[in-house]
Amino acid sequence: MASGIYKRYVAELVVFTASLSFDTSPPENARVSSNTPTNFTPNHLKENFMKTYKKSDAAIANLTPEQRRVTQHGSTEHPGTGAYLHNDEPGIYVDIVSGEPLFASSDKFESGCGWPSFTKPIKPAYINELRDTSHSMIRTEVRSVHGDSHLGHVFPDGPQDRGGLRYCINSASLRFIHRDDMEAEGYGEYLNQVEDK
Repeated sequence: MASGIYKRYVAELVVFTASLSFDTSPPENARVSSNTPTNFTPNHLKENFMKTYKKSDAAIANLTPEQRRVTQHGSTEHPGTGAYLHNDEPGIYVDIVSGEPLFASSDKFESGCGWPSFTKPIKPAYINELRDTSHSMIRTEVRSVHGDSHLGHVFPDGPQDRGGLRYCINSASLRFIHRDDMEAEGYGEYLNQVEDK
């Protein structure tokens, strides 16, 4: 008996709560203290939750033939042809498929190899390193975790004073987000990794 009353009470409470609407704007004549944050909106709450990254059919469908060939079939763009090879603007590079943040402009350097090169990823957790024995060589392939995109390879011949690694990455696997746009695109938490060179 008590169980039935409890269930009915919970059901009524759920219906009542769902019917409520909350207006977060202050009343017209409300006085706002100078200490009151004026930028606190429901959109502001998004920064408090972890952004999710995933591979989708829609993202794959939007790839150019070159981007598809590189990211989905493990190919390599021709050296010296990548869109980001000579990009010196401040910002971050994200996976073209999933959007997960991969590399910061602060970690980019000129290696002379013909592909964009970085000393380290933004977050190692977003990078998979796999043994690659194709083309009669032993190399370490670099793939994104969530997008599972082929990015390139990592080699132990990078600048020694910056860790000694060279992440040799295909531009076709990346999308560049300028520092000025990072906050608006949901990458504000990585602004501290982007510095002027």
